[in-house]
Amino acid sequence: MTSLSTDLNGVDLAAVGSLVQAVEADPAAARTTWAAHVTWTGAFTSEAAVRSFAPVPSDEPPALGGGDTAPNPVEQLLGALGNCLAVGYAANASVAGIELRDLRVDLRGDLDLHVFLGLTEGHAGFDSIRATVTIDSPASRADLEALHDRVLASSPVGHTLRSAVPVEVALA
Repeated sequence: MTSLSTDLNGVDLAAVGSLVQAVEADPAAARTTWAAHVTWTGAFTSEAAVRSFAPVPSDEPPALGGGDTAPNPVEQLLGALGNCLAVGYAANASVAGIELRDLRVDLRGDLDLHVFLGLTEGHAGFDSIRATVTIDSPASRADLEALHDRVLASSPVGHTLRSAVPVEVALA
């Protein structure tokens, strides 16, 4: 891991470096468990409680019988992938000494509602997910492509989804 004396892209490189050192010293420290606790709050609404944060609401759009008070679960899944990729770009760019001026991840997923609506049996999830990553950086295209490859190789949410559904992530 590169050791930089200052934060780059707002990333606390000392904290990241300390975590890497802790895992190198004790590989068992890399094994973690994460949790969310979801409570149904009526109709198609629910809340996910994670650690000590305010609950994250969920609802369905009116076309699916909801009140449209919050993103629905599949939208949150897309958001989770995008957020995970953003963390990966920020961390890996900072370690590599790459300045990020702006980073955007636009995601789309294709989902057939037949199974969800009970009209047929089969696959109810996304058929595919596509993400387009746009980076504004003074770094070279080759450095950004290497960064992109590192992020795709290390994204926990991306790996989780790829084991269940095809995921395409293209660098714009």
